[in-house]
Amino acid sequence: MSAIELSETTASFDVVIIGAGPVGLACAIEAKRRGFTVCVVDKGALVNSLVGYPTNMEFFSTPELLEIGGYPFPTSHYKPLREDALDYYHRVASSEKIPLRLYEAVAGLEGEPGRYEVVTEKGRIACAAVIIATGFYDIPNYLNVPGEDLPHVSHYYKEPYAHVGQPVVVIGAKNSSAKAALQLLRAGAEVTMVVRGAEVSESVKYWIRPDLLNRIAEGRIKAHFSSSVQRVTPDAVEILTPEGPLTLPTSHVYALTGYRPNYALLAALGITTRDDAACTPWHNSDTFETNRPGVYLAGTVCGGLNTSRWFIENGRHHAAVIAAHISPVCTAG
Repeated sequence: MSAIELSETTASFDVVIIGAGPVGLACAIEAKRRGFTVCVVDKGALVNSLVGYPTNMEFFSTPELLEIGGYPFPTSHYKPLREDALDYYHRVASSEKIPLRLYEAVAGLEGEPGRYEVVTEKGRIACAAVIIATGFYDIPNYLNVPGEDLPHVSHYYKEPYAHVGQPVVVIGAKNSSAKAALQLLRAGAEVTMVVRGAEVSESVKYWIRPDLLNRIAEGRIKAHFSSSVQRVTPDAVEILTPEGPLTLPTSHVYALTGYRPNYALLAALGITTRDDAACTPWHNSDTFETNRPGVYLAGTVCGGLNTSRWFIENGRHHAAVIAAHISPVCTAG
């Protein structure tokens, strides 16, 4: 049995962290080391987003930038793989004996500062303060076109091996789409990209973008720029290009158009959203406290739709700031 401790269904803690990703774990460790009792709740697995990442995905960051709690991140790679990170964060959570309630969705937050109750599908958890570290990877930016719900359409890419010799359409041209298209090509798939913009995004990492541009120039990857998806059928994608409508035969569609925070959950927790382009969840940029006193945001969820603002490497530092600010709240509670 794992050394990770699973708490009982009904309990009371000083701090409840919603989200068992790297930043959520960092917040739990920081609060725990300040003497507070903590509990981490997640609707999925430990570091659930990483579980959903592509097989053998290489992080853009080096190991020391992904470390939490002062634990060294041992790896033989200059940039760690997804599997390295899954093992690392599991070992950190085990070493810290962080109480976890996994596969338990949060439904709401009741009470007042210092006397909150986190409402889950399995019960209630009393606490003085709450930290929301839910990230953004669970909800895709949907195309909202007919056929998007067909079984061969996926908003998450795992690995290319099932698509050898098959026509595959990749929608989007940022990092995820670029890496998927290149992997699919090298595994033997026939790859066509549909890109809303006029070119491959400048935000694609400098060692990936030239590779993709060269493969497009060679004709090994077909690409339709300034184009939009109109409809998906069981065996094709209908797009609108600058030259007119076009039908692309396909066996699988990867709609890798980005992701967004769970705004429905934030609303259920009483967190308001700013009226800005990024739909930023309201929080104090110095303390990360939200419009609900004693309730905080941590990590990538702070950026709203601007999902490139916060990452593990800078979001993990939110933990110390938040823990220092919630100390009086927990003491008073």
